Amino acid sequence: MRLTKRWQWLQRKVSRKLWLIALLYTVAGFISVLLGIWLTPVIPPGMSDLVTADAVGRILNILASSMLAVATFSLATLVTAHGSVTVSTSPRATALVMDNEVSRHALSVFIGTFLFSLVGLVALNAGVYGERGHVVLFLTTVLIIMLIVIALIRWIEHLSELAKVTETVERVEDVATRALVGRARFPGIGARPCESVQQRIPVGAGRVLANRVGYVEHIDMAALLQCSAEHGLEIFVLVEPGTLTNLQTPLACVAGGDCPQTVLENIQAAFSLGRARTFDYDPRFGLIVLGEIASRALSPGVNDAGTAIDVIGRATRALSIWATTEAETDAEGEAPKAQVWFQTLAVHDLLDDVFTPIARDGAGNIAVQIRLQKAFAALSQLDHRALQQAARDHSQLAWERARDALPMDFERAALLPLVL
Repeated sequence: MRLTKRWQWLQRKVSRKLWLIALLYTVAGFISVLLGIWLTPVIPPGMSDLVTADAVGRILNILASSMLAVATFSLATLVTAHGSVTVSTSPRATALVMDNEVSRHALSVFIGTFLFSLVGLVALNAGVYGERGHVVLFLTTVLIIMLIVIALIRWIEHLSELAKVTETVERVEDVATRALVGRARFPGIGARPCESVQQRIPVGAGRVLANRVGYVEHIDMAALLQCSAEHGLEIFVLVEPGTLTNLQTPLACVAGGDCPQTVLENIQAAFSLGRARTFDYDPRFGLIVLGEIASRALSPGVNDAGTAIDVIGRATRALSIWATTEAETDAEGEAPKAQVWFQTLAVHDLLDDVFTPIARDGAGNIAVQIRLQKAFAALSQLDHRALQQAARDHSQLAWERARDALPMDFERAALLPLVL
């Protein structure tokens, strides 16, 4: 996918925070207080007879006590699910347990309703609503109860699938496929794609170094394109989302003209570094986690070859979708004068991320090795030259591992015809 601008990326990160929806519910409580004060003169006197202030207070008391208990139970369930996912799949996959719309929305609704009830009770007991303003609070409470019912139904259904291995693997596959498809559609993520950026860098090009140790989370490609067009520079991006940087890691090289320090600082600021890798723009990370899940399943303590075979199929599907997705126009439409180059994905690295751990840890399992060779055969049949060669190479590597690890001659005889 094309990388979003920095503010769009930050907005996306904030929108995933648990406290955001809870804060909105708290704001709704304050708004209901203000509306109750402002609308008191226009509320018909008869409406206040339909529901009393004491009845509204009792409803809010019930909501406050019940939502606090539900939120506490839900948080405990999530903690348990985190531990289960860590043990059964991969610690890197635990982020997906919380980072999904159902879990985030349900917890936010429960905590937000609790806070809304507190605000409403304080305002109601303080008498700020007057004689008829509590009607507005009652109507707002009814609306929130409807939202609670919907959230509870979705949350109960979601709990039945929360910590299952297959559910976690499916989430990892989804995020990996989404990142792979985005990179296939825009190989240069907004810049000009290039198979070897290093070979294009002219002699004497300046380097922009990282200012901290961390993983590249986001690249503000729009800022780089603008900088290149305005100053007539040629920018060669040397890192991609997921790259680990240190203080001597070059983020980019710059050539083509005078480049003052302020411009170099702007280029450096276009690279956002974090403490851990994320799934959004990093397709290799999703494949790495899939490989970790299969590797753990093949460990002697777990001995679950079925999960490893399932991961092979999912990885094959994700890579097949990536290989058959057509590329779209990158930088030329937005900034035709910009000269920003970005490294395309290395196919051998993609296969190495997910299949090498499986080939290593499942070298002595004939079922896993047969499925691996069938996966390589399927990938080699796709109309993607680089993927065909990478599949053949990894097929040979997997065979070399299995040849020495398989205990029986007839197993080696059954596997050899499948090797590419």
